[in-house]
Amino acid sequence: MQASVQAPPPVKPRVGFFVTCLVDLVRPEVGFAAIKLLEQAGCEVDVPPAQTCCGQPGYNSGDAAVARELAKQVLRTFEHFDYVVLPSGSCSATIRGDYPELWTDDPDLRSRFDALAARTYELTDFLVNVMQVRALESRFTGKLTYHDSCAGLRYLGVKDQPRRLLALVPSAQLTEMKDCQQCCGFGGTFSVKYGAISSAIVDDKCRNIRDSGAPVVAGGDLGCLLNIEGRLRRTGDDQTRVLHVAQILAGDA
Repeated sequence: MQASVQAPPPVKPRVGFFVTCLVDLVRPEVGFAAIKLLEQAGCEVDVPPAQTCCGQPGYNSGDAAVARELAKQVLRTFEHFDYVVLPSGSCSATIRGDYPELWTDDPDLRSRFDALAARTYELTDFLVNVMQVRALESRFTGKLTYHDSCAGLRYLGVKDQPRRLLALVPSAQLTEMKDCQQCCGFGGTFSVKYGAISSAIVDDKCRNIRDSGAPVVAGGDLGCLLNIEGRLRRTGDDQTRVLHVAQILAGDA
């Protein structure tokens, strides 16, 4: 799967905003920042109260039955919107890449999931390639570095999009860290099953963040950011700020 430029959207597209579990339960401010960006871009945004988990943990753990039930709930909740937008590459990749593969035995449902997948976007990809945002109201000031999450980068082709948006914030100075594309060690259930390996990987990431000299690290997946922030704090770094890119772009940092 790769991000691509799409046909012009409706004049005021109806966007179903998929909050994601981590944003809802741990950092709701990320959701509010993302909604602000979507509304500033000209979207009509709805946050359906019936939404639940996308099913990624179950799918990655081999529980296809649970993943299928959650996928059907997502379909019922979101398929009537023009677009579905998520502040997460990993959850977006689940809907776009994993959902259709769960329904090879049901052509009718597979067709509906294919249609949903085609209208589902990670936030920065949507703002750049669908809404074609060329200006932002953010007044964020200072130096930051950026972590590319595995799912957004490798499944969705999200690399240039957040950087293009950050370039629209004149007072933001992006300083790339070494190995910015390297995994942070989270990987959802990977960090639970292989704790020692996960810790070693995130230690490398934290070292690269500190070596960049930036007082802020940003990213597009809250799972990665929470993993990074947790390790920074446990190793004595209580100064480096860890922010979702939506917070910076919306001026909420």
